[in-house]
Amino acid sequence: MTKKNSLPLILLAISLFIVSCNNNSKFKIEKGKVGLITGKTTVQDLENIFKNDSIVKNLSEGALGDDYFQDDDEYLIFEKGGKHLLTIVPKEQLDSTSTIKSIEIHDRRFKTEDDICLSSTFLEISAYNNLRPESTLQSVTLFLDALNATITIDKEELGLKNFSSQKVSLEQIPDLAKIKSFVVWFN
Repeated sequence: MTKKNSLPLILLAISLFIVSCNNNSKFKIEKGKVGLITGKTTVQDLENIFKNDSIVKNLSEGALGDDYFQDDDEYLIFEKGGKHLLTIVPKEQLDSTSTIKSIEIHDRRFKTEDDICLSSTFLEISAYNNLRPESTLQSVTLFLDALNATITIDKEELGLKNFSSQKVSLEQIPDLAKIKSFVVWFN
């Protein structure tokens, strides 16, 4: 093979490598980062980050409303085809310059470096140090300090009745217990 013939192949290989790296970062979860969203990302940046996707805005009434118990603003990100990717909650309501408070993961393609994702089991999650459980009436919330994230497991996965205030220790959680929700916090 001559140098002239090999140059297009080398360029093609480099291009494929760059594209695959960019695609991986689109779904990567790290402390303070989910995909292309960081702690400095503002609400107005979401339009550009998700320009090929759909954003559904559920806005609260903010300080203008009569409801004292106001919900937070939510930005639901849907991929073309309708797949729900993320639910993003900003720190400040009705403020396009606000940074992000939390992101709930809805798509299994979002993964940590250790391949923790929505389809992970407790056995995979338990590898994290400083894993702290907290019981609620219907679930157990696991605090992952290394990611500044919370993972929720339904009490049904533990063989416990719903609506019980029984404390749950890490030893009580079965290895094959599945994740109900995965939220990354920015603070």
